[in-house]
Amino acid sequence: MVGLPTSSYRHSRCFQFGTQFSRALRGGLNWSLSRYASFVGLLLFVTFSFCWPSLGWTAPGHDGPLRHIRTAIPILGTTMNEDAEPMGIVAEIELEFLQRRDHDGLDVQFQTTPGKFSPHAQQSVIEAIYRVVEAAELNPDSWTVRFQLPYPGVTLYGGSLSAMAALTIISLAKNEPVDEETVLTGTVTADGQVGTVGGVPLKILAAHEKHFRKVLIPEEPDVADGDWATPFLMEVRPVGSISKAYLALTNRPLRTILETHSLTAGLTP
Repeated sequence: MVGLPTSSYRHSRCFQFGTQFSRALRGGLNWSLSRYASFVGLLLFVTFSFCWPSLGWTAPGHDGPLRHIRTAIPILGTTMNEDAEPMGIVAEIELEFLQRRDHDGLDVQFQTTPGKFSPHAQQSVIEAIYRVVEAAELNPDSWTVRFQLPYPGVTLYGGSLSAMAALTIISLAKNEPVDEETVLTGTVTADGQVGTVGGVPLKILAAHEKHFRKVLIPEEPDVADGDWATPFLMEVRPVGSISKAYLALTNRPLRTILETHSLTAGLTP
């Protein structure tokens, strides 16, 4: 990532979210193409392969990070086809997770090339990260997280990627792999719920076409979506809390509870 422009956010644990983005779209995940990007380019979005991340460790005594992990996050979105009709789409975001040797605070970076993230998308992801970190009772002060959108001339709008992005970061920190056949769409609310997003029927169809076995959606539907049918051999599971979403993604609890035993347990007086 060296040499690429970034938008970087480093925060202490008392970070306050006060910035307003009046022009941000608050529906589902949407895409905006620059001058010459065509519908042909959009079709390329869905030709991805997803794999468990590559891992790296720095030898003791070096100045590099303790862990450096690269992976790709599948996300569900909506866009317009060449006939100006809405359609669902499956894309990916490239993610780097570094565990640093210092504890100077969580550092979240959004690369601005090849594609970029709208201010609203960035804020949604940052908020989601802090909320799931709190729910998982983890300390992110040594983490650096970098996001890159690998599509030239594309801007990602909306916040429906934020739950999937944030929970994937937790899975990397805990070394608990996400099921490659499962994908989540939704935001993360202040009370730890998976927030409502739009375009769910279109996203489900797109996921089905790319052979995802399970789609996790917010428990509270968007009234604009209307009725829809579950595709054959696909499980569509509404999830209320981020804890339930993480369990469905990893088959592991979001918060790891360590059992403690008294030193005197089992001793006969």
